Amino acid sequence: MPVTKDTQCPVVITPEALSQIRQIIYQKGIATGTYGLRIGTKGGGCAGASFLLGFDTPKSTDQTYQVEEIPVFIEKKHLMYVLGLELDYQSGEESGFVFQNKG
Repeated sequence: MPVTKDTQCPVVITPEALSQIRQIIYQKGIATGTYGLRIGTKGGGCAGASFLLGFDTPKSTDQTYQVEEIPVFIEKKHLMYVLGLELDYQSGEESGFVFQNKG
């Protein structure tokens, strides 16, 4: 089954996050022709879902988006959970990627 492509990513990726993603791709030598950014969820229950972020290859169950030059993969079953999220990068003492619900 082919990977479905769409134009509008349901997760907004801020310029700061894009800059950090590009830096990681460059530093780690990640081939964006093969790998892309995977956004998803895990868990649930009382504490709610946790969000996942990493580099991966596309799966047949993915919806694929292009955010500037970066391919973004989201499993179709996770779309309703990530819709309206914003991925940001916060610098400083506790720097890192942060998901915020903007939906």
